Amino acid sequence: MAVERLFKDEATEEKGERARMASFVGAVAIADLVKTTLGPKGMDKILQSTGRGHSVTVTNDGATILKSLHIDNAAAKVLVDISKVQDDEVGDGTTSVVVLAGELLREAEKLVNAKIHPMTIISGYRMAAECARNALLEKVVDNKLDAEKFKTDLMKIAMTTLSSKILSQDKEHFAKLAVDAVMRLKGSTNLESIQIIKKPGGSLKDSFLDEGFILDKKIGVGQPKRIENAKILVANTAMDTDKVKIYGARVRVDSMAKVAEIEVAEKEKMREKVQKIINHGINCFVNRQLIYNFPEELFADAGVLAIEHADFDGIERLALVTGGEIASTFDNPESVKLGHCKLIEEIMIGEDRLIHFSGVEMGQACTIVLRGASPHMLDEAERSLHDALCVLSQTVIDSRVLFGGGWPEMVMAKAVDELARKTPGKRSHAIEAFSRALVAIPTIIADNAGLDSAELVAQLRAEHHKEESNAGIDVISGSVGDMADLGISEAFKVKQAVLLSATEAAEMILRVDEIITCAPRRREDRM
Repeated sequence: MAVERLFKDEATEEKGERARMASFVGAVAIADLVKTTLGPKGMDKILQSTGRGHSVTVTNDGATILKSLHIDNAAAKVLVDISKVQDDEVGDGTTSVVVLAGELLREAEKLVNAKIHPMTIISGYRMAAECARNALLEKVVDNKLDAEKFKTDLMKIAMTTLSSKILSQDKEHFAKLAVDAVMRLKGSTNLESIQIIKKPGGSLKDSFLDEGFILDKKIGVGQPKRIENAKILVANTAMDTDKVKIYGARVRVDSMAKVAEIEVAEKEKMREKVQKIINHGINCFVNRQLIYNFPEELFADAGVLAIEHADFDGIERLALVTGGEIASTFDNPESVKLGHCKLIEEIMIGEDRLIHFSGVEMGQACTIVLRGASPHMLDEAERSLHDALCVLSQTVIDSRVLFGGGWPEMVMAKAVDELARKTPGKRSHAIEAFSRALVAIPTIIADNAGLDSAELVAQLRAEHHKEESNAGIDVISGSVGDMADLGISEAFKVKQAVLLSATEAAEMILRVDEIITCAPRRREDRM
């Protein structure tokens, strides 16, 4: 007996071939969207919000582009998620992972049309991914023990990462900034202690690395402008006198003298609070909230530098790097952990005054100050630098390095091709398809640079059939070049994450044979 209708009104379902087509089309469309941003000659996208303020973002970072899109297609959302995970995990390769997953699905679509079962394709893809990973593992270089060579590796990786971003013109300068900042972390991946401050003005070349911590605030009037051997109390507490803290409360008095009494009482209360704070034996007080004139005056009289309204990120980071904790009650001075630093002083960057904390407790803390022509440029520079910092901090832990410029893909494709020849049955078609998807990445890099990709990839394949070839695409000269001479390197961890995430995402989408879209539950009218 056939069921007439299973779902409520407005719910739709697509089965079998139609569901698979919808998944393929959505995923491939997303891959095509970010494809043009891949490689050193990739183009940027402008993202304009329709919300209030119509904010504009100019970027070629795959994760940023995909994060900003509101997508309806379920398979496309899977690709958006893998690019986000790639960004959180290793910081770079966000575009590559989406493009590779898209190419794997494009190849899978042809195989499904040729009546090969999705499970057979998945099985072939798994074998190919394992083979590709092993091919890379045989070729990795690890210079962890030789500090000088390892630093050179880090510089090359940073320059390769930055060459596809807005910072590519000054990539040596920024690669040095990023490597110096990451080397200070001494093996930690906590990028919290590297602060990035953006100041419009000047050019990108004027950006610099500063040891210590910079807080984007001014020092108040009449307060010490320089403090040595600072003891810092970082707090999040109300320092305003003229508010009754109960919403909607009213105070009724029958004479002006009573008003004066209330004011005096409030002032006394504030004076006591300030005295409690000063009793901690501090000479610098940083507060998350406002500090009104009266308490500020009291702090100035006591020779304590009071900084108000520090943004929450700034205050958390300041507590972290000076070794203090954020306090909100001050009755027990012995239980509050103070921050320490050798010197606090006011500095000028461009037209702005900022507060500089040097000789902080956490030796690895540093601040990178970015300068640039416009806020959009600075935002993109920050994203680019953040990618480089993430990759470098991961490489310090997993120090295996590969060449870049399409070299790893060709190495993997060659190994996967050999596996396809040895594998009997229909799975060999899937393994071959995997190899074609890998070759698509150098093809797209060449296409984006306006080069003849068919010619270059054919030359590249021929080069890779020679023993120990380092050939990759040199987009600057528009030919096949030696990646070792050009100094184009990538972190093994990034390539491995791209390969495994893209294969898993393609596998997940291939398994789909039905898409059910349910309408949201409606609220019933309660009468």
